Amino acid sequence: MAGGKEIRNKIKSVQNTRKITRAMEMVAASKMRKAQTRMKAARPYGEKIRNVTAHLAQALLDYAHPFLTKRSQVKRVGLIVVTTDKGLCGGLNTNVLRTSLNQMKAWQQAGVEVDVSAIGNKGLGFMQRMGARVVSHVVQLGDTPHLNRLIGPVKVMLDAYTAGQIDELHIVYTRFINTMKQEPTMEQLLPVPADRMKPVSQHPFEYIYEPAPEVVIDDLLIRYIEALVYQSVAENIASEQSARMVAMKAASDNAGTVIDELKLVYNKTRQAAITKELSEIVAGAAAV
Repeated sequence: MAGGKEIRNKIKSVQNTRKITRAMEMVAASKMRKAQTRMKAARPYGEKIRNVTAHLAQALLDYAHPFLTKRSQVKRVGLIVVTTDKGLCGGLNTNVLRTSLNQMKAWQQAGVEVDVSAIGNKGLGFMQRMGARVVSHVVQLGDTPHLNRLIGPVKVMLDAYTAGQIDELHIVYTRFINTMKQEPTMEQLLPVPADRMKPVSQHPFEYIYEPAPEVVIDDLLIRYIEALVYQSVAENIASEQSARMVAMKAASDNAGTVIDELKLVYNKTRQAAITKELSEIVAGAAAV
């Protein structure tokens, strides 16, 4: 059995760890509220641009944009993987990367090649270790994502799709459900699914296009895809802070349990030492 001094050192070490996890839990709780506010604020923009694009696509029946046209054969796909830059957030990244890996294996078994764009340090490191073909990446986004840093990696994929190098574009990220639940989600970005291009209102809007309808819808579709990627990153950051807060709270609770168990062991060890010492004193006195 360990000595009293060794047990005291263990108790002190676990107490110091609990202080750290409690501090990280409070920091994550503060960042989580800000991330949720940012995520909810981005939703109306994405919904409005989707609605306008849908009406415009319905009005231009004689113009088939490449982003809306399904390819006859899929030989290569693009996959945008959204993960975090830091760990200590439970199984958040593990679930996303498992979903990505399973889908990539399914594509490869079907003879479809995959190009990967990694958003987040964890996803980039995982894909490089797996030997995936990473064509673009961005890391160290911080707690506040900026669209100007996301445009570069996304544009690489959009240009590849326009040039015919890839036939589909997908994104995988963690969707924020609530504080206790986040789920990995994979969505198809290109070609834009038909159900997303259904306008909310059945009455077509009368637009005046300047300079031309084709130019307008070209820019709108690019902004729409960028908005979807930004929204996915915002959802992932909100999920990250929620998962980290829950993970750090669980770590603090577990540390408290370990401290109680160590204190019980320490008290038993101390009591045994006292009993042994008393027995020796009594035995010595009886011998005299």
